[in-house]
Amino acid sequence: MHKKIIVLLSLAVFFLEVSNGQTGNADLPQLLLRLDDIGMSHSVNMAAEKLAKTGIPFSASVQFACPWYQEAVAILKKYPNVSIGVHLTLTSEWRGYRWGPITGRTAVPSLVDTIGYFYQSTTSFGNSGYKLSEVESELSAQIERALASGLHIRYIDPHMGVALSTPELRALTEKLALKYNLAISPLSKLSYFGETYMEMWGEPVKTKKSVFLKYVNHLDPKRPNLVVIHTATPGPEIDALYDMNSSMMNSPEGKPLTGIHRQTELNMLLSPEFMQLIGKKFTLINYQQLLATKDIRHLNAVKVEMFQ
Repeated sequence: MHKKIIVLLSLAVFFLEVSNGQTGNADLPQLLLRLDDIGMSHSVNMAAEKLAKTGIPFSASVQFACPWYQEAVAILKKYPNVSIGVHLTLTSEWRGYRWGPITGRTAVPSLVDTIGYFYQSTTSFGNSGYKLSEVESELSAQIERALASGLHIRYIDPHMGVALSTPELRALTEKLALKYNLAISPLSKLSYFGETYMEMWGEPVKTKKSVFLKYVNHLDPKRPNLVVIHTATPGPEIDALYDMNSSMMNSPEGKPLTGIHRQTELNMLLSPEFMQLIGKKFTLINYQQLLATKDIRHLNAVKVEMFQ
């Protein structure tokens, strides 16, 4: 019985240390994991909870314009090891599964298509004649919904890169960050806190894990290293989603491959090969920990190397 108690206490201490980003040498490179599209669907939420249960620190970007955001909020409130951001959403990229502005389509008519949903691609959005004033209204509403949810919101970032895709949109996003006292996490070559940038979305399924493990074994020791991840648990919901923007996410025969891609990324994070590197090759941190030493009142975007 005493041995069992000692083992349980040891495990508790380990997960507490991991959740605080304290395992390993403080001189090791810092790795920031950011899971995107939380709240998009039930399967995406379930994947985020699986990772959260390990106790490791990571960041989760929630789409507060999506139907499953309330479930995401309920889940994330249970895990202090997860730092929360708002995944600013202006596009709706799936065939047959759509969402639109939380302000309502009549309030922001330049942001929606003929049936009242967000446009399905960055190109369509860019060519839509959108009004910056309406973008500001909608993104403000998404941030305010997030702040009212009871979650501690740390940062904002752009779904599909849209909110940082032009100088005008970037200036607006920076304005909103300052207004609501939030940081900005990138989805591009632009960085606000010196992060290097890597994303696994475009990597083929067969090589995702090997490329990821190789990358995290050779991180920049002088800067925080951000890796953007998209995860989901398997099931008919995620397996039915056909991506209207990327041929890579669908087979030549038209079969959606989104579920396979996202399950593969979840598996690589939960794999023993990755877990055993924590505290040996890098220290895991989230945005809450990164921002503890940063002044977010002065946002300055700089270009950084983008690995994927």
